[in-house]
Amino acid sequence: MADLTADVLVIGWGKGGKTLAGVRARAGDRVVMVEQSDQMYGGTCINIGCVPTKALVHHADERRDSDEPVVWYHDAIGAVQKLTAAMRQKNFDMLDTVDTATVVTGRASFVDDHTVEVVAGDDRLLVSAEVILVNTGAVPVIVPIEGLAGSSRLATNAELLRHDVFPQRLVIIGGGYIGLEFASMYRELGSQVTVLEAGEFLPREDDRVRDTVREVLQNAGTVIHTGAKVTRVVDADDATVVHYELADGTTAEAPADIVLASTGRKPATEGLNLAAAGVEVGARGEVVVNEFLQTSQPHIYALGDVNGGPQFTYVSLDDHRIVLDHRWGSGKRSNTDRVAVPQTTFLTPPLASVGLTEKAAREAGHDVVVADKNVADMAMMPRPKIVGDPRGFMRFVVDRGSRQVLGATLMVVEAQEVINVVALAMRHGVTADELRDAIYTHPSVTEGFNDVLGLI
Repeated sequence: MADLTADVLVIGWGKGGKTLAGVRARAGDRVVMVEQSDQMYGGTCINIGCVPTKALVHHADERRDSDEPVVWYHDAIGAVQKLTAAMRQKNFDMLDTVDTATVVTGRASFVDDHTVEVVAGDDRLLVSAEVILVNTGAVPVIVPIEGLAGSSRLATNAELLRHDVFPQRLVIIGGGYIGLEFASMYRELGSQVTVLEAGEFLPREDDRVRDTVREVLQNAGTVIHTGAKVTRVVDADDATVVHYELADGTTAEAPADIVLASTGRKPATEGLNLAAAGVEVGARGEVVVNEFLQTSQPHIYALGDVNGGPQFTYVSLDDHRIVLDHRWGSGKRSNTDRVAVPQTTFLTPPLASVGLTEKAAREAGHDVVVADKNVADMAMMPRPKIVGDPRGFMRFVVDRGSRQVLGATLMVVEAQEVINVVALAMRHGVTADELRDAIYTHPSVTEGFNDVLGLI
C-alpha cells in the first residue's frame, strides 16, 4: 500500500509539469510533485537554463572594455545566482502553499504503472496516482573523448553557470546553438574563447545566415574551428590542454581554464525504471508519446524535453495545455496544432528564426522569393544604431504566388521579441505585403519590416 495517494503525480519540476500541477491543485485535485533536488525547484529554465544564461548575457552586454573581467564576472555571477535563488524559492512557494499540493524531494522510480518509489538518502516513500506526468527534462551528453570525462576542468553549461571563478581561457567542444550562445556570452565577458566543432558550422541554416553569424562571432574575437575532431583532453597544473585534429590532418592544441562540453542533450530517463510501468522508450532514451502526449500507458503522460520534442521551455508550457485539454477538457488539442514555433539563440546580437529556411522551402517545392538586408543598411530602422549595435540582418522567405511568409531569420538587437510578431503573422495568414505596409512605432526594430520586405 502506498504511503501517499494522489489524483495527479508529477515527476520533475519542469515548466509543463509545474504549471499543470498548479492548475490541478488549485482545482482541488490531490497533487504530488516529486523533484530530485532542492536546487531544481522551478525546473531547468529558472535554475540552469533560460533565466541564468540570459541574465549573464545581459551582464556581459553591459560590460565595458575598461571593466576588469575578473571583478565583473564575480559580481555578475553573484547577481545571477541571487536571482535564480529568489525565483527558485518563489516557484516552491507557489506550489507548496496550495493546500492540496505536496512537494516531495527525492529520486523517483516506477514500481508499477500507478506507483513510484521516491528515495532520499535512507528514506523511502511510495506514491500512487491516477494520472502521472513524467517531466524530467534532459541532461548533457559527454562524448567519449580520452581524458574528457575525468578532467578536473570539465564543465557542462549548467555547471559553468555555478563557477564564480572567471575562466580566462574557455574551450567549447561543440558549435551548436548552446555552444555558440556561451561562446558569445563569455567573449563579451572578456574570456578568450575557442570553439571546436567536429562538423559544419550551423548546417541547418542557409549559407547567408551561418556566414554572418560566424563573421560576427569571429570579429568579436571568438576563435572557431570547424571540422575539428577533439582527440584527447589532458590536465596539467595550470591548464587543461585540448588536443584536436583539423580536416586537413593538421594537429593543434588549445589550453583552457574551463572546457565546456556542449555536445548535445538527451532525455533524462535513466533511473526512472519506466519498464516497470510498461512505458515505451525510444532509441534516444525519449519517452514515446502520441499527439496528445500520452505514453504507451494512457494515464501516463510525458511533457517537455523528456518526450523527445523541441527542447524549449515554451514548448513544455504548451505541452501542459495539451495534457490539460486531453485529460480534463475537450480532448481536441494536440501537438499537431503547433504552427510557426519560433526560437532564439542569445548571441550578441540575438539570432531568432521561425519557419522554413530558403533551402528547406525550395526542397518542399515552394517557388520562393527572398527579402534580405543588412541591419546597417536599413535607413528606415535606426533603433539598432541608437543602441549602438547595427550588426546583423533581416531575412524573409516568402512564397512568390501567395505572398505568405514561409520563414524568417533575424539577427538584430531585440530579435527575440520581434520574431514573435512574425510567428503570429504566419499562424494567421498575414502576408508579407501586409507586414511590409503595416504601421509600427518609431524607432523600433519591427519597423524594419517596412524596409526589408520592400525589396520584394
